[in-house]
Amino acid sequence: MELTSYILNDIKPININSKICDLKLLFNELTFSYIPIENDDHVFLGSFSETDVHCFDSDTPLSDYKYAIEDFFVRESSIWLDVLEAFAKNSTNMMPVLNDKNDYLGYYELKDIIGLFNDTPFFYEPGGILVIEKGINDYSFSQISQIVESNDGKLLGAFVSKMNDEVIQLTLKIGNSGLNNIIQTFRRYSYNIISGHEEDSYIESLKERSDYLNKYLNI
Repeated sequence: MELTSYILNDIKPININSKICDLKLLFNELTFSYIPIENDDHVFLGSFSETDVHCFDSDTPLSDYKYAIEDFFVRESSIWLDVLEAFAKNSTNMMPVLNDKNDYLGYYELKDIIGLFNDTPFFYEPGGILVIEKGINDYSFSQISQIVESNDGKLLGAFVSKMNDEVIQLTLKIGNSGLNNIIQTFRRYSYNIISGHEEDSYIESLKERSDYLNKYLNI
């Protein structure tokens, strides 16, 4: 997935000798949570947070608050998942992009990167979503793929949606097949089924038997 075409450069880094009031004014005009900062030699230094800026004296130069500069960025060669992870780790909606020589090239905007995710087959291809869970040392992606494909399903995407020291939860997008047989096979391999689905006849069967038993006991 090519990302460099999404690099924006309409916002230039602010000089470190600018005053806090200049940065406040820029934040008032934009919706970004951070603004990149550079020195007199146009070397990227990091980014200033909007939250921090509003706590500082307006007439003071940014250079007096160097300790508040946050040094996060991605490379122009960074893959899409690494860029998305950098956004999440730094709680920002703009991400500076540097080349291998540490030159500032521009920035990515979070909504553009999220938009790329929405354009993947995981979202636009028809299929069902299945959430499964198993012991963290017992699951296998190769086994998961085999279970799906042995039931004539097509695995359109999978990601770890939850994890702790004991269990791992995975979200699967499955196309080209009803989920019922796949769900039953996952159960035979000791996976817990977290998500409900209208095609899950096992759950429906248990519900029907439970309703029948309740009616019988109430006679």
